[in-house]
Formats: sequence, C-alpha cells, structure tokens
Amino acid sequence: MLNKIILIGRLVADPQLRYTQTGIAVTNFTLAVNRSFVSQSGEREADFIDIVTWRKQAEVCANHLNKGRLVAVEGRLQIRSYEDQNGIRRKAAEVVANQVRFLDRARDSGSGEYESAEEPSESEFDDVPF
Repeated sequence: MLNKIILIGRLVADPQLRYTQTGIAVTNFTLAVNRSFVSQSGEREADFIDIVTWRKQAEVCANHLNKGRLVAVEGRLQIRSYEDQNGIRRKAAEVVANQVRFLDRARDSGSGEYESAEEPSESEFDDVPF
C-alpha cells in the first residue's frame, strides 16, 4: 500500500505553532497549489490544502516560513473525524508532512541557500545558528 503526496505551493497565511499537552510541537498551515489547467473563464484556479508538521520540523516551519513563501511538501494524506460545535460528525483531509523544503529565499535572508525543514538528527543541531 502507498499513501504519498508531493505538493508545491505557497503559504496562504503564516504557520500556526502550538504544543500538545505533552509538549510536542505541531504547526498547521495552508498551501495554495495551482492547478495545471485554466478554467473555462481562462483563469487559473488553486486548491487550498491543509498541512500539518510535527516536532522539530514544526518549530522550523513556524520560525522560518511566512505567508507567500514557496515550499515543497512531501507527506501522507490523513482523513480524520471530529465532532463540530453542533455535535455533527465531520471529516477533515490534511497532509501530514514528512518533509518540507523551502524553495525560495526568505525576504531578509542573504545566504543564497535553500533551507529544508526535514527532521535532522540531534547532532546536526550543534552548529545550527538558530
């Protein structure tokens, strides 16, 4: 069985970082992904896809991404059920990211290197400047 999604798009808003009750970081953001065709009216449409990142990757995304940034997301599709305020059962589709790659430069970054929010090993954080 295979459940793998690869998306390239732009963030529609700044990522939202929060922590679970056990202290695990989780970040949510929405990605606008252009469709490969134009509508009958000649306009390009986009899909707005919810993305979830966890742990260190969540903190890196929250600290270094903002509205409008271009990213590639590789992950899996997750469908979860929940009960809304009125007690009605709802379903939500979201992509749980395994890897987030920053495809453009931050406006205030002059390094010229592309960043990645894939989960690095603990030893890689020894010389990271942030």
